[in-house]
Order: sequence, then C-alpha cells, then structure tokens
Amino acid sequence: MDKLKMHSPDLTQDNIARIREAFPDCVTEARGEDGKLRLAVDFDQLKQALCDHIVEGPQERYRLDWPGKREALLTANAPIAKTLRPAREESVDFDTTQNLFIEGDNLDALKLLQETWLGKVKMIYIDPPYNTGNDFVYNDDFAENTEEYLKRSNQKDEDG
Repeated sequence: MDKLKMHSPDLTQDNIARIREAFPDCVTEARGEDGKLRLAVDFDQLKQALCDHIVEGPQERYRLDWPGKREALLTANAPIAKTLRPAREESVDFDTTQNLFIEGDNLDALKLLQETWLGKVKMIYIDPPYNTGNDFVYNDDFAENTEEYLKRSNQKDEDG
C-alpha cells in the first residue's frame, strides 16, 4: 500500500526545475526562510539568456563557480550521523591539557564541533590532506611550463 503524502507539491520548486532543464546557468541556490538550500532563479541572467542584445540591469558581480559547487554546498549543509571520540593515545597529556586531537574527515569534524563546541574553541588547526599520505580525490597537479601555458591560453599556436 502506498503512503499518502500529507502535503501538497511545491509547485515553485517544480517550475524552477523546469527552467533549470532549459537554462541551467540561470538557476542558483539560495537559503529559504527555514535555512535550507533551495533552487532559485537568477532573473537577471534569465532575462539576458532570452534576449539577443545586452540587457541593462544591475551591476555585474564577481562569482566563484566550479563544477560540483552545488553538490559541495549540499554536502556541507547536510546533516551527518557521526560522533567524535577522544583519541587519548594520540593526545599529549590528555587529562591535563585543554587541547583536543581529532583525526578524521575535516568537514565531518567541523560539522560535529559546530554545535557542541560553539563559542568554546579558540583555534582549530586543520592539517592539510597532503600530510596524511592519502591522495586527493581531485586533480591537484596543475604545473606547466611557459610553452604549455601559452598554447593552452591560445597565445601561441603550433606555428608559433
């Protein structure tokens, strides 16, 4: 037996999803009144996408975007069901110091500390992943010589 939904559908979010299919760059994320992330339409960008000339509008703004940004925001704001356990053997003078050693995923640890230790922590040192011996899950080698850069940036072609 199927369960009945005890609420009506969110037609606004359905409509925004349809716009997103046709104009993915015109849909962004915004926090609702409840603090949760929701899809929102960037009407300035949608207006420009529907015109064949430059549309006058608000001043252009700087943005930092990358593939996977929305998923990263969703992950950062999603609740987790984990707990912090003291690493007594890794800590120095665990019973007398006011320092706490935490080992684990940085994002998970920060999420868990956020509520429990709010206002009680003076400093958090995050040891970068390159010191753990673990490999990055993304490409972190962007080294290139001058010749490669000039070709990649179309400042130089095969003929020079």
